[in-house]
Amino acid sequence: MKKIIYVLVLTLVVVGGLVFVSREIIKETSKRSTPKSLTAADVKASVKKWEATPAGINFKKWEASPKGQKVLASAAKIKNHISDSTNMDAVVTSISLPSGSRLGFGVMVKINSEDYILSFGLEESNEFQQLRSLKVNDNIIIRSRFVSYAPKYSYPIVAGNYVERDSKVIYRSVPRKGGC
Repeated sequence: MKKIIYVLVLTLVVVGGLVFVSREIIKETSKRSTPKSLTAADVKASVKKWEATPAGINFKKWEASPKGQKVLASAAKIKNHISDSTNMDAVVTSISLPSGSRLGFGVMVKINSEDYILSFGLEESNEFQQLRSLKVNDNIIIRSRFVSYAPKYSYPIVAGNYVERDSKVIYRSVPRKGGC
């Protein structure tokens, strides 16, 4: 029994020391001056460098493929709504995301006869409670500020910032504090 207590105390001391050291490292890094923002030339050079990597080559192949072209065309159809954050009429086509997705909570929707993944993020709290009441064929109005795509998914990924059903707001994202 004494050995177990000694092991637990020793573990507590080691973990406490690691926490203390990591706090000191964080203080040191925050005291350093912030690096200058990248210039357009630097960004272009880093993109070129990434495109030469295997991941970049695979992404370029996907963009040129028919599947990639379809996803990019679908994303372009809602580009104006995304940039202006205006209302988009959507119909829920599935209450689950494609198998193997790692997008957190979301649903599949159809906007202007195109399928999209409407993603809300990781399920950390009860903020998605009202969204769980959505059913297939529900007509909703959504607003978003971001659309993305990835070779893993056959549909563009729309970030859900606002959802309305039957003139009632059922979800509104809360802006992050202390961020941009």
